[in-house]
Amino acid sequence: MTTYLVTGGAGFIGSNYILYMFHKYSDQIRIINVDALTYAGNLENLKSVEDLPNYTFIRADITDKEAITKIFEDNEIDQVIHFAAESHVDRSIRNPEVFVKTNVLGTAVMLNCARAAWERADGSYPAGKRFHHVSTDEVYGSLPDDGVSYFYETTPYAPHSPYSASKASSDMLVRAYIDTYHFPANITNTSNNYGPYQFPEKLIPLMINNALHGKPLPVYGDGRNIRDWLYVDDHAKGIDMVGLYGKLGETYNIGGHNERRNIEIVTTIIDTLLELLPDSDPRKKNVSRDLITYVEDRKGHDRRYAIAPDKAKRELGWEPDTTFEVGIKKTIKWYLENEEWFSHVTSGDYQKYYEEMYHT
Repeated sequence: MTTYLVTGGAGFIGSNYILYMFHKYSDQIRIINVDALTYAGNLENLKSVEDLPNYTFIRADITDKEAITKIFEDNEIDQVIHFAAESHVDRSIRNPEVFVKTNVLGTAVMLNCARAAWERADGSYPAGKRFHHVSTDEVYGSLPDDGVSYFYETTPYAPHSPYSASKASSDMLVRAYIDTYHFPANITNTSNNYGPYQFPEKLIPLMINNALHGKPLPVYGDGRNIRDWLYVDDHAKGIDMVGLYGKLGETYNIGGHNERRNIEIVTTIIDTLLELLPDSDPRKKNVSRDLITYVEDRKGHDRRYAIAPDKAKRELGWEPDTTFEVGIKKTIKWYLENEEWFSHVTSGDYQKYYEEMYHT
């Protein structure tokens, strides 16, 4: 049985990855979920697996070397899937130090603890050990709005926000461990993920929630910034396939070839809500394009991101299964059908779940 240590597993992508893995492998794997349960960590995302005998949750901060060391000492960890990170650009602009601490120092602690647990006296590592560092396309900077240039694994790093700079730094640490210690690791850089359980500070759930309540839909600048969107289950599949088929030491771009301008995302959400909501639903009358409100552009706002996943397709056989047209409708349906989850997240009540589950 393979044991996975998943950091940040109560977050949006981490929880979807855990659900994906248990759905695919059931009792063939063991998952230890380590999460500090900051504002974006929500154990309600994992209600369906919390009672499984091969699932364990441990509340710990990845910058806490003593706590992480103990997890490695108490368990035979085969693979680390390192999601844990501060990830919102706006927050990084307001408070860069938090991002440096979690994303850079936290990654260094995870690398050191894994190396201490895995490295043999001769500097080699047992077969099957792998540290998978999950990163972002934002480390590459910005592309011209030409529709033909893309980010490749060889694209030089040029981060522009404190968030992307912290992720670029953590990527470089992983590369340094690969080169210096022959550490068994991979890096994946992914495009914007969307899907169920995403904290509503991010674009898609924010717009869904605001539209349903008749609140303004804030759009930065002219709304024509372009992002490459990837349905979260396709990302989970990509991470799994790196673990199965990826060559140690390699970086893989996991992107969707689903480029959309921000304003297009917003209008698609409005139109889809109007399509899906029955006339009898009182929320339908709140939804309108009149809610779109252009606001001052974000500092250092990159114009375009677009990932080329050619290497992942060629070496891993990975490609996304979900088109944006299908994925956005699935996502909006999920939020409409899970109004209680939305209510808990926006009110802060989700943070009580840990106390109820683990301290009663």
